[in-house]
Amino acid sequence: MSSETHGVGVFLELRKRLQSGLLIVGKEVARSPADVVVTGGDSSLQIRTPRGDLTLSLPAGVTLEQGSCIPTPAGDSCVEELHYRLRISVAQSSNEETSDSVMETLRAKETYCFYCQGCMTRLLEDRTFKRVLPLPNGNWNAIVDDWCCHPDPFANKKLLPRAEDCLVGDTFLLLDKDDSCKQTIREEVSPVGSEDSQDPKKPCRRLALLSCKSCSSVLGEAVAPETVKLYITQVVVEPAVGDRKPEASHNRSRFLERVVAARLLRLSKSLSTFHFSVQTPDGKAFLLLWLLNSDSIIASVPETCVGDERSNSSAALHSPSAARALKLLYVTCSNTGTQQRDIITSWEVNAIGHPVVLPLNVCEELLQVIDDSNATLPASMCCMRSYEVAYLRL
Repeated sequence: MSSETHGVGVFLELRKRLQSGLLIVGKEVARSPADVVVTGGDSSLQIRTPRGDLTLSLPAGVTLEQGSCIPTPAGDSCVEELHYRLRISVAQSSNEETSDSVMETLRAKETYCFYCQGCMTRLLEDRTFKRVLPLPNGNWNAIVDDWCCHPDPFANKKLLPRAEDCLVGDTFLLLDKDDSCKQTIREEVSPVGSEDSQDPKKPCRRLALLSCKSCSSVLGEAVAPETVKLYITQVVVEPAVGDRKPEASHNRSRFLERVVAARLLRLSKSLSTFHFSVQTPDGKAFLLLWLLNSDSIIASVPETCVGDERSNSSAALHSPSAARALKLLYVTCSNTGTQQRDIITSWEVNAIGHPVVLPLNVCEELLQVIDDSNATLPASMCCMRSYEVAYLRL
C-alpha cells in the first residue's frame, strides 16, 4: 500500500454507536503528535495545527468529550500520517431517520409532479395515485418454488400497474402512461445483453429506453406498451403545489450519492443484508458493495485548505462540515486482479449480494462517485484486504 496521503490534510470519522472516533492529520499539516490540539464546542470540533486552525461542524447532538483525544500508533505503512483516537457523546435526539427521497415521498391520494433530474423539465404533471404499492424485492421470482406448492403462477408474467397505480421497486417506479408522456419522454429501442455472447443460440434482447426530450438523459424503460419504469436516480418527485417549480437541479454527483446511500441503508434494514450487487438492466453485475458501517460521520479537508484563509471557499466545497455517511467496501466487476476475481467469483457462486439494478450510465456515474470518495481518503484507509473503501454521504 502506498504511504501517500492523497493530499489529505485532516480526515475525521466518528462512530455514533461506538461513541468514538478516528482523526488523521497529514504530516504536511503537523509533524508530530504534540503539534495538534483538539477541543470541542457546541456541535463543533476545533483542530489547532502549525498550519492554522480548523473548525468542523458536527451534526446536532454530537459533541467531543473534552480531553479524550490522544495519539495512537499509525503503523509502519503510514509514516506520513498522525493518528488520534477520541470519544464523543451522542444525544438520543440525534438518531434521525434518513429520508428515502422518492420512496418516502409518494403517498396515495396525493398529487405529484415528476421532473427530469438532469434539466428539471417537468415530465409528468399532476399525477394522483389511488394506490402506491411496494413490489416484491429484486429476486422474488427466483424463490417462488420455495413457497409455492404448485407450478409457478407468475412464470413469464410481469407485475404491472393499473391505471392510477404506482408500483415501487428497489430502485424504480412503475407508472401507467398518460398523454403527457408523449410530450416530454422519448422512447427508442436499443439492443442489450448478449450481442457479444459466445452462445449464438441466445438471442439479443431489445430494450425500449426512455429519455428526456429536453436533455436526452436516460430516465428508464418502457416495460410494456402502457407502462413506464422510471429510475429513482433519474427523477425528482415533488408534491404538486400550484405552478411552483423545484429549485435548480442538485449537483448530479451529490444527488446520486445521496439517493443511492439512502436506498442502500433502507434496503439493508428491511432485508437484513449488507451485500449488494449493482447490476445493469440485462442482469450483468457491475459493482459489488459491502455495507460496513451505517453510523459514520465523516469530514475530509485537503491539506491545501488547512489554515489558508484564501482557501475558505474551496474548503467549503470539500465538506468542512462533518456529514453522516455509509462506509462501504467495494470491488469493480471489471477488475482483473487475482484476489478481486476470487471475490467476484465467490459472490456469483454463492449468490451473495442483493441486486440493485440501474442503467449502465448510472452505474458508471456511481462508480465515479465512489472512486472519488476513495481518492480523498488517507492512504491507511483506502483499502481493506482486497477491497477498496469509500463513503457515501447521506
